[in-house]
Amino acid sequence: MALRVRSYRAPLKGSSCMLGEPPSERGRNRPRARTRGKDMAWEPPDLPVPVRWTPDGLALSLLDQTLLPKEERYLRLERVEEVAEAIVSLRVRGAPAIGLAAAMGLAMGLRRRMEAQGRSATGGLERRADQGDSADGEAGSPTLEAGFREDRDLLLGTRPTAVNLPWALQRMSRVFAEMAGEGAEARVQALFREAEAMAREDREMCRRIGEHGFEVIPEGGAAVLTHCNAGALATGGMGTALAPVYAAHATGMSVKVFADETRPLFQGARITAWELEKAGVPVTVITDSMAGALMREGRVNLVLVGADRVASNGDVANKIGTYSLAVLARHHGIPFYVALPRTTFDPTLPGGGSIPIEERGTWEVAGLAGSRILPEGASVWNPAFDVTPAHLVTAFITDGGILRPPFRASIARVLADVEPGAGFPGPPASSPGEVAAPDSESPTVTEDAP
Repeated sequence: MALRVRSYRAPLKGSSCMLGEPPSERGRNRPRARTRGKDMAWEPPDLPVPVRWTPDGLALSLLDQTLLPKEERYLRLERVEEVAEAIVSLRVRGAPAIGLAAAMGLAMGLRRRMEAQGRSATGGLERRADQGDSADGEAGSPTLEAGFREDRDLLLGTRPTAVNLPWALQRMSRVFAEMAGEGAEARVQALFREAEAMAREDREMCRRIGEHGFEVIPEGGAAVLTHCNAGALATGGMGTALAPVYAAHATGMSVKVFADETRPLFQGARITAWELEKAGVPVTVITDSMAGALMREGRVNLVLVGADRVASNGDVANKIGTYSLAVLARHHGIPFYVALPRTTFDPTLPGGGSIPIEERGTWEVAGLAGSRILPEGASVWNPAFDVTPAHLVTAFITDGGILRPPFRASIARVLADVEPGAGFPGPPASSPGEVAAPDSESPTVTEDAP
């Protein structure tokens, strides 16, 4: 058989492709047409919402992302334990979406505890009201306080790397503490309002990331390489890394996406490709090991990824395989951007060495489509995330603007604009509980329409 040799293609416009050189940012300061301004409806209308309240307001409606793209099923979650299981098993994933699910689950859990406490109390809430106490229940009930802490710690122990999880739970804990002098019903309603506010804020942050990130899209069009899923299914809005893509697509610009399949769980192939297809954005899936060849052929002119936690010096924890992309992008002179809301920065950590890295189970690597693909004697190393050093990052695209080196200073400046006490994460008040991954792939919750 004759060997067919294919010549390498010329680099795309906007990609320097100078091996070993820092990435070019041509057009970085060029003016942009105001038709691409803030008032444009950039969010595609058909993007799915990964987590929301059910129509009756009594439970969470959660898109089971483990079933995509074969089935679009929404689960009705009524207990905190179900929310924790959904986070551990990746039915919901992505740092912002995890934080939102946890906040909503915590509010739902407190309401259930309040209702159970009311049913078990002698004479019920009406009797306490007749005695002169609040009909809303006892504000400082030890049972309610302990239950809140138990639910919070259960959720906190689900996934250690994504910083939006402790951030969201700390913010909810602050509201709970501030309402200590109020009745139980008032505290529950305050938590629901806070969770809803967080969802609105996340959607707005995604929009702003798209607005700022639009500035890095080459005017002649873009071929974007992304990793894992940092789109609508990972957030409460239009996504982080995919937000600039959606913004450019909405203006009619030529933009296409190469999605790494993202082993071992194929979030890029299963989720990113599905989401982009629904939004009408051209997408091509590649295996993780093809990224270098794609760059060498000049078929990519920027890399856009999300983040699960960023230390104060700019070191980035993101889905395993991100570090390899950053090294390849630097080698080929391609800009490497990280898109994230300011809530994903962790100012309490000096560098990436302090970021806790989750290690997941053996079967995610050893198994495929329900069958074991490794020999019985082979061991598995399965970290869910890696850390990309700050010097490999071209810029951070945030809801507060684009941050450039030196990152320690630019990150500190953008976080200085955040409201004091907004709940940036720190060490938990108590040791988090542990949640075991489910033995079965079958959902433990019931299906619900979105």
